[in-house]
Amino acid sequence: MAFDGITIAGITKELNSALTGGRIIKIAQPETDTLLLTIRSGKTQHRLFLSASASLPLVYLTPDTMASPMTAPNFCMLLRKYIQNGKILGIRQPGLERIVRIDIEHLNELGDLGQKSLLIEIMGKHSNIIFCDDGDTIIDSIKHVSGMVSSVREVLPGRPYFIPHTQEKSDPLETGEQAFYTALSARALPAGKALYMAFTGISPIISQEICYRAGVDADKPTQALESQELAGLWQTFHTLMETVKAGDFTPAIVYEQNSPRDYACVPLTMFAGCPQKNYVSLSELLHTYYAEKSAVTHVRQKSADLRRIVQTALERNVKKYDLQLKQIKDTEKKDTYKIYGELLNTYGYDLTPGSQSMEAINYYTGEPMTVPLDPLLTPTENAKKYFEKYGKMKRTFEALSDLTGKVEAEIRHLESVAASLDIALQESDLVQIREELIESGYIRRKSGSKKVKITSHPLHYLSSDGYDIYVGKNNYQNDELTFHFADGGDWWFHAKGMPGSHVILKTGKDGEMPDRAFEEAGRLAAYYSKARGMQKAEIDYTLKKNVKKPGGGAPGFVVYYTNYSLVIDSDISDLRLVSD
Repeated sequence: MAFDGITIAGITKELNSALTGGRIIKIAQPETDTLLLTIRSGKTQHRLFLSASASLPLVYLTPDTMASPMTAPNFCMLLRKYIQNGKILGIRQPGLERIVRIDIEHLNELGDLGQKSLLIEIMGKHSNIIFCDDGDTIIDSIKHVSGMVSSVREVLPGRPYFIPHTQEKSDPLETGEQAFYTALSARALPAGKALYMAFTGISPIISQEICYRAGVDADKPTQALESQELAGLWQTFHTLMETVKAGDFTPAIVYEQNSPRDYACVPLTMFAGCPQKNYVSLSELLHTYYAEKSAVTHVRQKSADLRRIVQTALERNVKKYDLQLKQIKDTEKKDTYKIYGELLNTYGYDLTPGSQSMEAINYYTGEPMTVPLDPLLTPTENAKKYFEKYGKMKRTFEALSDLTGKVEAEIRHLESVAASLDIALQESDLVQIREELIESGYIRRKSGSKKVKITSHPLHYLSSDGYDIYVGKNNYQNDELTFHFADGGDWWFHAKGMPGSHVILKTGKDGEMPDRAFEEAGRLAAYYSKARGMQKAEIDYTLKKNVKKPGGGAPGFVVYYTNYSLVIDSDISDLRLVSD
């Protein structure tokens, strides 16, 4: 979700309400492109986070503190000189631009009242924090932009500040009906794209939402829109802009498969099938959304080394397995060589010396067979040669059959570990996976280090009918769930023929369970496996008492011979995660 003009309108309203009249008591610059202002308003103390990061520019109130460098950067020192202890007069947004303007009253060197402005531009890689005087002349900025970098606007001390209009976009808050129609018709684009290309502060997701509310296909070209479709778009657009003007915001995060998908400060009705969590504070929403997003990214980064180790071992074992299968295929003639030798011992006594072949009846099948011969060898010597080939191939086949079984089990184990890494939600989940790789010999335990304490636990879901469903996040948890937690009468689920989690559906007191509980447990088994995202996944399920652990089996590996099957999708959006 883009930090668009509507989101900024919502955050500006919130900041104005919380901070106007407050005093800036502390200014810190934790990173090269971020500021943290501590503001006391009445008896309440707020922390205002401002980021001009090219990848994630943000403005919101945060409960977090941040470590600052020992020596404050020059921009931070400049702000402390001018606006520390300054009073916030107001916070506003020009039009629906992605700009937050903070006006600050302060005492100058002579003790006279002066006014400065801090402007935060949320514009992707062009984001900036600019400090201006009361005449909108730039005093300094957190990023300097010279004429060699931008031909549109220089952001340097002494230059006048203005909002660059690099695209011909209209202010949606001031747009009338005819101007709306003209702006859309002037762009030969799909309706959804035309909306955000024609008006400032409108993001692609809001454009899609406007089209959805109006009942218009967002991919339909503007030139192909019927008059009633255009009228519907205008009415929806106008209603939304009136909501923004009135400041009637309803911040919410939309979740998909228990992960945050998008957020907005207006209802996203096009995600009606997805759960949404509403917030009173947009700052709280932003803090939660990006914390959850960064947690996923953090786990991905932390798991990179483990993924590389697993992938390398997996590729090596797959190559070994393919080579062994090829060698086994080369031994397929062993039984033929054995028959050749037996036929020579039976019928070879009357062969003419120097014969190159022998015709005989294969007494196993009753069909004629031609036995190739080495003319330089006697029939007995030819038979001995064939029996030696048979013996060698038989020994090779037996050895390879044992090896391929072990390598195949190793591949299954590594694929299950790879699936566990995909499921991992927290850093504690990775600790258990690393321990499994250490005990399996893929990672060497550091000298003197002890086995780490495991704090990760299985996922706990509640079915629509109130039944408890548990999901193992790795092989150790799978074993624990199946063989130590589950009772014999509980139901066990697993995706058929592919790596995935063990899922336990706890049986109710009466033992009778609705079909919906089985379907939901099956969906969880599909989602937490390689079948995630598939419309149809085959799931095996059986009573836990039918699941056995073979001796010497790898963690998470089980066998079962009595089971039922169901085919289901992997959508778990309607299931409630209780804890993990």
